[in-house]
Amino acid sequence: MRSIQRRLSLGLISVLLIIGLLLAQTCLWLFDSNLRRYMQAGLEEEAQSLLVALVRGPNGIQLDESRLSAAYQRPYSGLYFRIDFSDKSWRSRSLWDSELQPSDVDGLQPELQDGPQEQVLVTYRGEYRRFGQDLTISVARDYTPVLDSFRRVQRIGLGLGLGSLALILLLQRLAVSRALRPLEQTRVQIAQLQQGQRSELDEQVPEELEPLVEQINHLLAHTEETLKRSRNALGNLGHALKTPLAVLVNLASREELRAHPELRGNLLEHLNQIEQRIARELGRARLAGEALPGAHFDCREELPGLFATLGMIHDSGIELSWQTSPPDLRLPRDREDLLELLGNLLDNACKWADSQVRLTVERADTAYVLCVDDDGPGIDSARRDEVLSRGIRLDEQMAGHGLGLGIVRDIVDAWDGSISLHDSELGGLQVRIELPLRTR
Repeated sequence: MRSIQRRLSLGLISVLLIIGLLLAQTCLWLFDSNLRRYMQAGLEEEAQSLLVALVRGPNGIQLDESRLSAAYQRPYSGLYFRIDFSDKSWRSRSLWDSELQPSDVDGLQPELQDGPQEQVLVTYRGEYRRFGQDLTISVARDYTPVLDSFRRVQRIGLGLGLGSLALILLLQRLAVSRALRPLEQTRVQIAQLQQGQRSELDEQVPEELEPLVEQINHLLAHTEETLKRSRNALGNLGHALKTPLAVLVNLASREELRAHPELRGNLLEHLNQIEQRIARELGRARLAGEALPGAHFDCREELPGLFATLGMIHDSGIELSWQTSPPDLRLPRDREDLLELLGNLLDNACKWADSQVRLTVERADTAYVLCVDDDGPGIDSARRDEVLSRGIRLDEQMAGHGLGLGIVRDIVDAWDGSISLHDSELGGLQVRIELPLRTR
C-alpha cells in the first residue's frame, strides 16, 4: 500500500509541477510580450519626438536640446537614444561613455541589449528622412526594473506553488490513504493468515473487494477440505493395507514354510520392506507442505499432551522437559505435521536416552529453531554428514541406532527447512531443525 501511495503521490507532484511551471511561464511570457508591445508604442513616440527635435541650422541639421526630455541629459537615466546619419552619429548624454549598439532590424528589437551599469535595455529602431537626409533613430529604455519584478513574481509564485503543492499532496495522501485503507486491512489479514492467526478473511469489505475476498475464502475452505479428505482417504488406505499385509506375514510364518527357511526369510524381508515403504509414502502424502492459512501449532497447548503421551509410552524413569521462547510461541505450520515431526524425534530420543530428553523451541531472527537433546550414546561426528547426505531414512543409515524417521526429513524438506546433528550439552546427540519464518 505504501508503494502505491508513493507512486501516486510522485505522479501527482510531477503532473502538478509541470502544469504549474507551464502556467507560470505562459503567464510571464504573455505579460512580457504585452509589456514590450506597450513599451514599443512609447519608444516609437520618443523616436518621433527626436525626429521633431532635429532642426535646420547654419551648419546643417542640428538637434534642438530644448525639445529633448531631461532624462536624455542625466547620465545612466535609463532612457537613451542614438541617431545615425550616413556619415556621422549622435547619442544621448545619458549614455555617458557607453555605446548603444546599432541594429539592422526595424521596429522593436527581439533581443534585449546590454546597457551601461549592467542595465538591460529594450530597444526600438526606426528609419526616417529629414530635410532630404536618410537617418535611423534608435531609442532604448532600461528594462531591468521589469525583470526584477518578474523575478520577484517568480519567487512569490514559486513559494505559493510549493505551498499549494504541499497542501494538495497532504490532501491527496489523506484521500489515497482513506481509499486504500480496505486494501491495507486485507493485506494485514493475509499476513495473519500466513502466521496462522486467522482462517479466513473478513467479508465486511467495500463492494469492489467482495468478489476477491469471497474467492480467497472459498479457495481456503476448499484447500482445507481437500486436505482433510486426503488425510482421511490415506488413513483408510493404510488401515486397508495393514490387514492383507498381516495375513501375508502370518502365512509366511506357517509351519509349511519352516521347511524352506530361505524362502520364508525372503518373504518376510520383502513384506517388511513393503510395509515400511507404504508407511513412508503414506506419511509423506499426508503432509500439508506449506503452512495453510489459519494453520498453527500452539506450543503452550500442544506440548503438554505430546509429552504426556511420550511419558506413558516410555515409562522408564526418563526425565522429559521442554522450553519455548517466547513462552506463548505459535509456529505457523500445520499442527498434524508438527506433531508427527516432534513425535518421531522425541520418540527416538527417548529410545536412546539414558535418563534425560529435552526439547527447545525458539524464534530466531530468520527461522524457528527446534532442538531435541538426549543423554544417550549419540553418533560419531565422522558419520553425521554421511547420515544426512542421503535422502532415505536415517535409521537405515546407522544400523541399530534408530535415529528418527524418513518422515522427519520429508516434513523439513516440505517446509524448506534444514536438519543437522550436533553434540548435545546433555552428553548425547542434538537434532537441530531450522524452519524459515515464512514458507515459500
